[in-house]
Amino acid sequence: MQRLETFLEWGGTKKEIVLLLISAAALISSIFGLIPLPFDAAWIAILLCGIPIILEAVMGLVTAFDIKADVLVSIALIASVIIGEDFAAGEVAFIMQLGALLEDLTVAKARAGIEKLVHLTPRTARVIVGAKEKIIPAEQVKVGDLLRILPGETVPVDGVIHSGQTSINQAVMTGESLPVDKGPGDEVSSGTVNQFGSFDMKAAKVGEDSSIQRMIRLVQSADAGKAKIVGLADRWATWIVVIALTAAALTWFITGEVIRSVTILVVFCPCALVLATPTAIMAAIGNATRHGFLVREGDALERLASVSKFTFDKTGTLTFGTPQVISVQSFLTDIREESLYSLAASAEMRSEHPLGKAVVRCYRTSSGRDVTLVEHFQMLPGRGVIAAVDGKEIIAGNVELLKEQQILYTPQNLADAGQYLNKGCTVIYIAINGQLAGFLALSDTLRPESSAMIEQIKQTGITPVLLTGDHDNAARHIAKQLAIEEVCANCLPEDKLTYIEISQKENKSICMIGDGINDAPALKKACVGIAMGGIGSDIAVDAADIALVNDAVKEIPHLLLLARRMMFTIKCNLTFSMTLNFIAVILAMTGILNPIVGALVHNAGSVVVIINSAFLLKWKKKN
Repeated sequence: MQRLETFLEWGGTKKEIVLLLISAAALISSIFGLIPLPFDAAWIAILLCGIPIILEAVMGLVTAFDIKADVLVSIALIASVIIGEDFAAGEVAFIMQLGALLEDLTVAKARAGIEKLVHLTPRTARVIVGAKEKIIPAEQVKVGDLLRILPGETVPVDGVIHSGQTSINQAVMTGESLPVDKGPGDEVSSGTVNQFGSFDMKAAKVGEDSSIQRMIRLVQSADAGKAKIVGLADRWATWIVVIALTAAALTWFITGEVIRSVTILVVFCPCALVLATPTAIMAAIGNATRHGFLVREGDALERLASVSKFTFDKTGTLTFGTPQVISVQSFLTDIREESLYSLAASAEMRSEHPLGKAVVRCYRTSSGRDVTLVEHFQMLPGRGVIAAVDGKEIIAGNVELLKEQQILYTPQNLADAGQYLNKGCTVIYIAINGQLAGFLALSDTLRPESSAMIEQIKQTGITPVLLTGDHDNAARHIAKQLAIEEVCANCLPEDKLTYIEISQKENKSICMIGDGINDAPALKKACVGIAMGGIGSDIAVDAADIALVNDAVKEIPHLLLLARRMMFTIKCNLTFSMTLNFIAVILAMTGILNPIVGALVHNAGSVVVIINSAFLLKWKKKN
């Protein structure tokens, strides 16, 4: 709470709470005279809570002529003290500082997402000079330098493969669930990871022009452009101050009783108005936490209630993000699918390729058995593997490998596999002793709750959009299963960011939901960013406003409806507090209320607001 930190140069929520507890005890003592003091105990609350408010109001007026709710509170405090109504001054100051603390408790801590992105950038690069390798700082790499990338290393700059075959994990840039095989002439991006096999590449974009550095700049610019919601009490503060001072002046002029004017100032203090929003937000955040959400930004739920589109990343968000064997088909009548699967898994047992590892993992999971040991094994980067299993020569790989090994296949064989390729799957062909025996189809698989979640989102009037780095076939296949009509495929981080920027220029508020590093700029730029906290990248979580800790996407509709319910509660709180203020002002003008009773009325109004907000803690949609 800046007010207390400014006055006492203390930081930390615990100290603020201690000061508020001391002030509360002092006010109770003031009412009941519990502790004999040479002065009114309410002065403790005035000093601890009131003076920081006055100082901040004065600083705002002097430095920027910024009229906030603090200005009216300061006037009421000073007026109450002048006429000797110490308890009224202390009580108003306490309520205002309590509201400020609640607001601060909803604000997220400083985030380190950009720093984590920076750490992804390799510190060194292996440059080939003549016949020797030389390790140099990555920032010293120049365009045209020949670099060597070993297995498991991160590509330091953007470039083109000069020699060698490999498979690249491009999730950092595209979010693709499946690694991409690369060979001479193919482009590679900085920040992506070499899965196996060394390769040589020529540097094309270095330093600030590299892909990972561009993404860092995207995240920084997106964060700087996101506006924060200003508290309603502060937005209305100028009018509240003007109306309150005018009413107090007129009352004093007409009645000649200064106490009535001071009472007007006291009851006009926006205590309940200040508490209306943060209490509802805190209760809603508590509810969201019970449903697996970590709300990192205090006003995120306010923004979520107004969104018109939900943009979803595919891999790891709507799907599990790991390749699974979804089909095994045999072309031979004497080879059953189970036997073909077993032979393929055995052949892939020593493979370093992520798809080969996925075949082995899925076979062990589905069959409950281990694979057969291979008698010899050969890996052909970018093609597949050749192995001997139970005396049979097994070839597992792509069409290019079939051609190289002179394995015959028919148009019908390719057509059968093509049905899966059109759905965005990856196909591994299997040959036994020189004869094509069948194939395995691998694909990222939908989360079972994704379909129902999308349907519930659509029922709320929100338009779902699929925004993915995967290729068009895979994207549209998933979108069709989920009944998502708007699809944007082949998206790089800047493409997702551009889509959100264009939508915002069209006055459409966007909620972005993703899990990967490549989603970080979009998560920052969107009106609300929701990251998958379980499998998602730490950088995506740091860039988002909300993290879904357990990745249960079925809870997303609840979060949306909770945000809308929270806004309804806030509006009810505001209506009640304004109505209470109006009635209290009329009673103060007529002399029915004095400053102490007026402060107590405000206190009662604040309690009602807090109780109404507390109902959000256990709110859930009625089925």
